[in-house]
Amino acid sequence: MSSTVNNSNRTVEVCFSPALIQLHDVTSSIVVVIDVLRATSSMCVAFANGVRSVVPVATVEESEAYRAKGFLVGAERNGEMIDGFDLGNSPFSYMDPRVKDKDIALSTTNGTQAIAAAKDAYMLVAGSFLNLDILCEWLLTQDKNVLLLCSGWKNSFNLEDTLFAGAVAEKLLPHFELNRMRDAVLASVHLYGLAKNDLNTFLEQSSHRKRLEKLHISKDIEYCLTLNQAPVIPVLVDGVLVKLTA
Repeated sequence: MSSTVNNSNRTVEVCFSPALIQLHDVTSSIVVVIDVLRATSSMCVAFANGVRSVVPVATVEESEAYRAKGFLVGAERNGEMIDGFDLGNSPFSYMDPRVKDKDIALSTTNGTQAIAAAKDAYMLVAGSFLNLDILCEWLLTQDKNVLLLCSGWKNSFNLEDTLFAGAVAEKLLPHFELNRMRDAVLASVHLYGLAKNDLNTFLEQSSHRKRLEKLHISKDIEYCLTLNQAPVIPVLVDGVLVKLTA
């Protein structure tokens, strides 16, 4: 990977919810869509395990329509896989050997909605704790502003996505500037500083953690909070996520 770009004019921003995306100029920014629990984590795992492409779609019906085209189809709402679909939103389901070299159509409660909201970005990539280091190393080589877009929960703030935004911002800030909308970045970095030594414990009382606990998927949560287990970068090209190559 090439060396860090020496451009102090680049800015890094955080958007806490897709509902606030209109406050930002996405057309001149690399947008990092974040849905730690669990969409962007699962996307990283999918590409690390040989998936060829992921088509993010807004509705369950759109995902199902891709079945006739030979796609595997995935759909999740409120944390649960929808009956009749091949895949849900668990990273472990994308470790199945059957996904290798496959195309997948996927609709989730928050992550794919955030991708749709930022579709006009200069470039859009998916971020998670599973690809933290490789993502940050790549962003440092890009001569572009960076917007960290938290998917949140149904357009409201959530903690886990904000912590990941803070983790990325912490790594970028020595080489990027803050602009007038700096408070979201500062808040994210400070929160991450409080949580970084034990993300799992820090998130115990968070709203989405409580929702997912009812589904008995603590294994998923612990895995999604583990650093650098899927060192790939999903990038959106013509509406389809593919694996970014050097």
